[in-house]
Amino acid sequence: MIDDILNEAETKMKKACDVLRNDLRTIRTGRASPALVERLRVEYYGTPTPLNQLASISVPEPRLLVVRPWDSSVLEEIEKAILKSELGLTPNNDGTLIRLAIPRLTEERRQELTKVVGHRVEDGRVAVRNVRRNAQEDLRDLEREKLISEDELHDARKGLQDLHDKYVAQMSEIGTAKQQEIMEI
Repeated sequence: MIDDILNEAETKMKKACDVLRNDLRTIRTGRASPALVERLRVEYYGTPTPLNQLASISVPEPRLLVVRPWDSSVLEEIEKAILKSELGLTPNNDGTLIRLAIPRLTEERRQELTKVVGHRVEDGRVAVRNVRRNAQEDLRDLEREKLISEDELHDARKGLQDLHDKYVAQMSEIGTAKQQEIMEI
């Protein structure tokens, strides 16, 4: 029972780390990366669809993304989605594909982006804390129902805290790496 709760908590904490990692990939660093736009939602026949399901995204040069839709009728919708996004990129539509030039980041914009990274890392930490709190409640319930002893509860809480510390540290490392990536010129 205790192992099930701890395993479930670890799985959820690991997912929170993965979500953070994927979320931070969408923050641009001055280099072109398909991850910047692949999750953008494009209105496609009335349904918001991720861009990577509508087009191929390539990086022919370090500061250029090329979006080549499989259906050319969706070009304008892709262009609108890119303009509406918070990426700050201006699409260049030539009728068959869209080119996105990735401009150099200013120092001010780099600092703003590092703050955004910090906020997202903190959101990830909150998610891990919530998982810990829920697992602690489950453990308390087991102890109240006399299914585990007080000593087992104490040991399980210690294991849960160790998991929490491990994943919070992992999130901090992910955030620090991303902030360094943003600040490098």
